[in-house]
Amino acid sequence: MRNVLTIPFAGETSLVITSDNSGAVGMKELDDVPVPYETVAYYSFRVAAMECIAAGARPIAVVLHNFCGNEPWDELAKGIQKGLLELGLTDVSITGSTESNFQLLQSAIGLLVIGKKPADKKTEIPYMDGLNLAVIGLPLVGNEVIDQEGQVVPLTIFQEISWLNGVMTWPVGSKGIYYELQQMFPDVEFTREMIVTDVDLLKSSGPATCFIAAYQDESADKLIKLAGKYLYPLKIK
Repeated sequence: MRNVLTIPFAGETSLVITSDNSGAVGMKELDDVPVPYETVAYYSFRVAAMECIAAGARPIAVVLHNFCGNEPWDELAKGIQKGLLELGLTDVSITGSTESNFQLLQSAIGLLVIGKKPADKKTEIPYMDGLNLAVIGLPLVGNEVIDQEGQVVPLTIFQEISWLNGVMTWPVGSKGIYYELQQMFPDVEFTREMIVTDVDLLKSSGPATCFIAAYQDESADKLIKLAGKYLYPLKIK
């Protein structure tokens, strides 16, 4: 996933900008997945916030691009606020714009999360023998996200695991776990046959319903305790 833009800013600080978009999900007649706009915005915020946090940043602002019409704005903002509260972020500003000149036949939004982090903060771990890997949560997409909500890893768990020392987190998007694992460690040539897990490696994870964690032995006990029922080991043969 990792659609992250990092910009050096004010000496020892970097700005981190992440994004997500959503289409054909909402309350219009032709939407493919009918859900309230609060849910649409919550899950879109979730994706961009997870990317921001995984990059080592703390969100400081959210920008919403709304193509659903004027009426849904408050509900969309409510969904973003829900995600911010889950992360304990009470001082994050929300701004944005609505397309009000023309009416789209399907719902659509775009969302940016802006964060900041110490410029020297490192969030990556090189792959080596003995590095532990796991998927936290299950890959879900479309109506599965609503019907199997109990399998979606909570934002609070993702944030706490991302804060652990010796842990690298990587949200999984629409291209699936196998693709993200290759992006996570671009210098390693993984084949599907090398990876042993109970989770579908190719299935879309929609709005980042799961993430990959790479962790060292000293962090294993804390990570396993935090992940609880959401943890699915990845073994590399």
